[in-house]
Amino acid sequence: MPPAGACAFSNGYTKRANSINALRVDAQIDGGTLDALEAAYKERHQRPTWRLTPLAPPGMADLLTRRGHRPIERSPLQVCPLQPNFTASPEVSIQPEPSAAWIDAFCTYSPVRPEHRDTMRRMLAAIAAPTGFAFVEQAGQPMAMAIGAVQGDHMGLFDVLVMPHARRRGLARKVTESLYAWAWSHGARFAYLQVVATNDAAMPLYAAQGFRTAYDYEYFVPPSP
Repeated sequence: MPPAGACAFSNGYTKRANSINALRVDAQIDGGTLDALEAAYKERHQRPTWRLTPLAPPGMADLLTRRGHRPIERSPLQVCPLQPNFTASPEVSIQPEPSAAWIDAFCTYSPVRPEHRDTMRRMLAAIAAPTGFAFVEQAGQPMAMAIGAVQGDHMGLFDVLVMPHARRRGLARKVTESLYAWAWSHGARFAYLQVVATNDAAMPLYAAQGFRTAYDYEYFVPPSP
């Protein structure tokens, strides 16, 4: 039988890569199991974070709530069928590896704290090819960026950023649709993304592009010590 849960660790960089994930809806998880899973994070001086997807047992959220945990963020995972009429913008450069300028812009505008930057670089390098690092610059100034990663007939869309000085120019659409065209050329026929539910700026764009929610997941954290 597969394990009931899995723990992800990346030295505290991103919630998703440092979370406890249930893997079976029929998993039997009690207070002792919760303590054991959270202990691995406490040993690393990290706050345990639970990521509850539809694979979590039905009573998981209630169990965490009774123990004083609280939800901090909900995100829908959305999927969109790709079409050959998505076209690449000449403003958007897509490279198989992040350039130094891409890394600098991501660290500045994401932002990524100095102590997490080595971990970030290792995580980016570990993404299986084909990977596209999309970037828009103007007069040497970063304007927008994103990542596309193709696996089979799906492309994952990650880290879409438009810099504050470049907003309301349609760059989010140009960057994402350039990656859709790039992914189509690499055999992908669907795209998926994970977006914070309160991201009011991004949700209308993704809906217009054809994304629909497949499921939601939510993060829970324990009470502060």
